[in-house]
Amino acid sequence: AALQKLRGTSDLSAELEEMLAEQAAVKGQRAKNPWELFQNPSLRWQLVSIIVLSSAMQLCGNDSMYFYAAYVFQEAGIPQDKIPYVVIGTGSCELITSVTCNMIIDYAGRRPLLLGGYIFMAGWAIVFMVALSQQTQISWMPYLSMACIFAYILSFGIGPAGVTGVLPTEVFDQMSRPAAYMICGSLLWFNLFLVGTAFPFIVKSLAHFCYIPFLVVCVCTALYVGFFLPETKGKSFLEISEEFKKRNFKTKTRAGFYKGPEEIKTTTL
Repeated sequence: AALQKLRGTSDLSAELEEMLAEQAAVKGQRAKNPWELFQNPSLRWQLVSIIVLSSAMQLCGNDSMYFYAAYVFQEAGIPQDKIPYVVIGTGSCELITSVTCNMIIDYAGRRPLLLGGYIFMAGWAIVFMVALSQQTQISWMPYLSMACIFAYILSFGIGPAGVTGVLPTEVFDQMSRPAAYMICGSLLWFNLFLVGTAFPFIVKSLAHFCYIPFLVVCVCTALYVGFFLPETKGKSFLEISEEFKKRNFKTKTRAGFYKGPEEIKTTTL
């Protein structure tokens, strides 16, 4: 009854079937602790994926854009007393795009949104650093910097901000999800503290090119998503789990090809 109320429909046969299949798959198991996820080889790539993506959420430098926002808006000629409202507007853009992402995520897919978000953020980071370095020489550069701030935040909201939070639900079973979310939350707060502490020193050292570390994070995360993260759209948990299982237990044999765990023989290297 609760699920019918949530979905707004009485036809829940497919979803209930998937839930019951997942329940049967974990029957007899107990909820796992966070450290047990690190010890379980069958969860290696699921764990690596959420560690990479949860860390990139903060290490991509999105929150650091607000550090420059007031300065850039002031250089663009926005009155001093109006700048706080414009900064609030940038945060509203992130909120709107995050909500939009949740509306289109099942249509567009997880990987395209993540991949596109980080690729666009990397591109805007390059343009932003160039614009900052030329801001005092070219009159219209402050406006380009301002556009980059909005574009960077919009790219973050439409991809990483909206997708990262749902991945632990899709790649971990019912017994592992609470521990997975605990790891994600801890990484989010730790990396937020790390960026907040380190960013002033990065600015002091690199000046207008302070976004180079964030550019590297965006590029590396995009490469990881492109090469290692499977698409989860339209797949049941068991189908997603099977894809990760092949990657977790992929082992090279002497013959030069890969076999799954059920095929591994004593000849395995």
